[in-house]
Amino acid sequence: MDIFVEGLYDAVLDCLKVVPVLFLAYLLIEILSHDHGHKMNRFLSKQKKTSVLYASLLGCVPQCGFSSVVADLYSRKSVSLGALVAVFVATSDEAIPLMISHTDKILDLLLLVGVKLALAIFWGYIIELAMLAFRKKQKPVAVRYARGQSQKHKHSHSTESVSQSSCGHVHTNKCDCAHAHGDCCASNIFLDAFAHAFSILIYIFVATFAINLIIGYCGTSALEGLFTTNPYVQIAVASLIGLIPNCASSVLLVQLNMVGTLCFPALVAGLSAGTGVGLFILWSKNRKKPLQNLGIMAMQYAIGVLSGVFLTIFF
Repeated sequence: MDIFVEGLYDAVLDCLKVVPVLFLAYLLIEILSHDHGHKMNRFLSKQKKTSVLYASLLGCVPQCGFSSVVADLYSRKSVSLGALVAVFVATSDEAIPLMISHTDKILDLLLLVGVKLALAIFWGYIIELAMLAFRKKQKPVAVRYARGQSQKHKHSHSTESVSQSSCGHVHTNKCDCAHAHGDCCASNIFLDAFAHAFSILIYIFVATFAINLIIGYCGTSALEGLFTTNPYVQIAVASLIGLIPNCASSVLLVQLNMVGTLCFPALVAGLSAGTGVGLFILWSKNRKKPLQNLGIMAMQYAIGVLSGVFLTIFF
């Protein structure tokens, strides 16, 4: 019972810590989506150079709020896959606050953040270039299809209706901002942001509580037994642990590194594969595309392993 109560307490505490970040982030999104929604979508989707850089910098912010927000935006098709990967790789969740609490680990913390930022930018642009090459390859087929369709529907008219609502915004019956528009749109962006953040907190609480119970009843010693002195085995296992959508995985990896069980490349690998609760939010918001979500998870694991193996050259 003590383990259950402690796990429940830690889960509630973790949720309370992430509330300000989630609320402020979603408040900003609500402001932009209500006033400049289409401009924001066009900027995030077309300005790929800056979106990858901004996503990498946001991922360096402690906690997992921004990885959750970007995962949500990706499900709305407002950000590119490269930006999503960048924020996922840059996210370190609770690793930064935990290392800050140990003054003797400040230099290690700066090194960790710098390495992860560089990896996030690198992998983000690699994904962007790969997607650009894929789109160029598919473009000739799409152009031929579009020409054929234009001949069939030469005199047809779009049935999409456009209306001027009482709030002063122009809405169509096909909106890509993930809001339902009727005669008027939501007037209180603070309530919208709170409702959105609260729905995300439910998922965070469930995942955190479950992980806390597993660690509480099984202990970390069982996980420590998975590691050996072989750095490549450590990298593979750490990357797998990093995929757990919970801040407990980042805490575990940092603690193992501090006691000398986990080498630095394996720590970076696990934290690069980890996304906080970003993957959990991706599955909840993008649940209609399970194969795409599985592909992103596999890509995150591969990125973690490859990053760790590369770092073994220097560490």
